[in-house]
Amino acid sequence: MSAKLPLMEAFYTLQGEGLFAGQAAYFIRLAGCDVGCVWCDVKESWSAGAHPLRSVEEIVAEAARHPARIAVVTGGEPLMHDLGVLTQALREAGFRTHLETSGAHPFSGDWHHVCLSPKKFKQALPGSFERAHELKVVVFNQHDLRWAEEQARAVHEACVLTLQPEWDKRALMMPLIVEHVKAHPRWRISLQTHKYLDIP
Repeated sequence: MSAKLPLMEAFYTLQGEGLFAGQAAYFIRLAGCDVGCVWCDVKESWSAGAHPLRSVEEIVAEAARHPARIAVVTGGEPLMHDLGVLTQALREAGFRTHLETSGAHPFSGDWHHVCLSPKKFKQALPGSFERAHELKVVVFNQHDLRWAEEQARAVHEACVLTLQPEWDKRALMMPLIVEHVKAHPRWRISLQTHKYLDIP
């Protein structure tokens, strides 16, 4: 029997934020999340039961209809599901596998790139930090900058550190983020460019 996953939506677009911003990618948004970020702009993804189960074969076949070969698995919190079969099928179809996760659940799957975005609401598991290629901290208030430094101490030296203003707080937080990056130059700024450019 084929592996099935609760799929909220899947779409072809440009990666809007982080290390791969501006690159074409196919997004696979899985349903289910128990982290509960107050600023989440896809709260409809939280309930896994509200979305249809789709076979891995269907998901990958739809992704393969598009020319880019980056597949971004996001949520929700995708690691609530076993992602081994999905990443194997994506790799066999020639995709780079990218994961966006809070790190609050055990890892599964085989990933070319892991963007770890830990949240105060539900702590990331210690093993998540060693898997991260990119650490993205969303800055909602000034304290988040101090918290970001605590998170950064847990990742390996090659991990890219990014600070991203929470969208509704960006005017308030950007001056603080700029000063923080100037004072701590290992960090760089991540912007939600898809929102600025109105890219769905």
